Amino acid sequence: MDDLARQRTSVSNRFGAVQHLLHNTHDTLRVFRRHGCCGGLARHWRHLAAILLAACCAQLCVAQSLPVDGPKPQEDSQINVNWLYGSYVGKDAVLEPLDAQRRFKLYLRQTYMTRGIFIKTTLFAIRDQAHNTYPEWGDGIEGFSKRFASRQSQFIIRNSVMSLGNGLLGWEPRYDRCRCSGFWPRTSHAFFRNFVTYDRTEKSLRPQLFPYVGAFTASVAATAWQPGSPRWDVKGYQAVITQVPMGMVMNWMGEFAPDMARVIRKHK
Repeated sequence: MDDLARQRTSVSNRFGAVQHLLHNTHDTLRVFRRHGCCGGLARHWRHLAAILLAACCAQLCVAQSLPVDGPKPQEDSQINVNWLYGSYVGKDAVLEPLDAQRRFKLYLRQTYMTRGIFIKTTLFAIRDQAHNTYPEWGDGIEGFSKRFASRQSQFIIRNSVMSLGNGLLGWEPRYDRCRCSGFWPRTSHAFFRNFVTYDRTEKSLRPQLFPYVGAFTASVAATAWQPGSPRWDVKGYQAVITQVPMGMVMNWMGEFAPDMARVIRKHK
């Protein structure tokens, strides 16, 4: 009973922290809306949800062809990257601190080398092409190439900033799957980890800053080549706000993807 009570208290505290942050995010959106900065943000999130759904379907289709279980080298238990939801450590693996060599290897895998890493970029570029984002780029192959290059460049900048920042401070860049059981405790863990990470001890909590810093930096940098002289501050804050639900969804998918894939294989 004591363990159950502690678990419930932990879940309650985590949801309380998330609720507080989301409340502050809502207040921030109201401030920006009064300045006319949030006009298309709701529409942008709807498009983002459609892209994530398509990517999730692609991920589950790929998962059907993979073995459910299989031996992995010890190093792979610490450096795992999924093209959809990023780097993670399995539930049964001990979370070990990464040295500089492993951090660089993880950066290469999650930015350039993982199978299917360009699928998300392609989906976002298709969305931009369909909505004629930045009409100055035109349509056809040339327009799609520019939109694809813009998205991929932002992705590389975001990952580079995130990896560099976490590396300099010795903070944990990977998502660790919850060692708990049950839907709500695991969901709580996934949402909570969008806002906190671990230091080099893998025990003490630190604020999850660099996914947001990376998203802000990438969007601000993109204004240098995007036509129409978009405002860097608007683009930056939109990227940070988008990272809140985006990170929570990615963590949740990383937490439950093995379960979903297992169900699909079972009924295949």
